[in-house]
Amino acid sequence: MDNAAGGDPDRHGTPIRLVVVDDHALFRKGVSQLLAMYDDVEVVAEAASGAEGIEAVLTHRPDVALIDLHMKGLDGISVLRALKAAGSTTRLVMLTVSDSSFDIMEALNSGASGYLLKDMEPDEFCMKLRQVAAGGTVLSAAVGGLLAKPQPPSKESLNEHWASLTAREQETLELVSKGASNKIVARALGIAESTVKVHVKHVLQKLNLRNRFEAAVWLRELREDERHQA
Repeated sequence: MDNAAGGDPDRHGTPIRLVVVDDHALFRKGVSQLLAMYDDVEVVAEAASGAEGIEAVLTHRPDVALIDLHMKGLDGISVLRALKAAGSTTRLVMLTVSDSSFDIMEALNSGASGYLLKDMEPDEFCMKLRQVAAGGTVLSAAVGGLLAKPQPPSKESLNEHWASLTAREQETLELVSKGASNKIVARALGIAESTVKVHVKHVLQKLNLRNRFEAAVWLRELREDERHQA
């Protein structure tokens, strides 16, 4: 198949250099064989683990790296963060079966240039690779639908909203954002479970959030903003 429209016009026919990071050998081979059908994409390396993936990307410096989210050892998010910390300019795309809103936000907040699901049609998949290599951010259609929802408050209002919470509400949010249940929060803070429910309700109301997932994302944004200001 030829290099259909959608690639970077400044590449002058140079193939998109790609690294595939996935701990399932059959899937890696399948992706490599699929992309071999397109003359504008070249798989320069495969990696069977997160650690191998980091080494492959830093060694080959490809245009794009496809990284599985859930791998034994280092997972995809850890690989993503390690490569960003190392100063890699490769466009990093999560390729996964997970359509979890939490996983999507975690990847994008960690610097991913795309989030694609493994059940995509081949031509659409290759089109997305061209788009991300050209500098775009790519999402599977189903992922885009999940993100088309109201987002947490802007960074400008983070500190103000945090200050509006009582000390106990802040402690509750810290625990809830780590996935703690009301029962676990109650035990950790030495209060009744019914009191925890009240605190969670007040936190969501004050921050104008709808659920615990949005609260976790909100707190992550706050911490990220604090790190940048430090």
